Amino acid sequence: MAKAHRGKGIRELFARGRGACPVCKRTNVKVLYEQDAGGEKVKICKTCKAAIKHGKKSV
Repeated sequence: MAKAHRGKGIRELFARGRGACPVCKRTNVKVLYEQDAGGEKVKICKTCKAAIKHGKKSV
């Protein structure tokens, strides 16, 4: 099974995939999940991706 969002797959990313989530504004979290926001792709954290999927948050 693929592990694209952890371990060896994120080592070559800037700061190992960590940064500030533009949705929840938390810092030093893994922002690895792409989401379409107003015609552009933004990277968000795992909890925001799940919340958007279930309709609890919007980008």
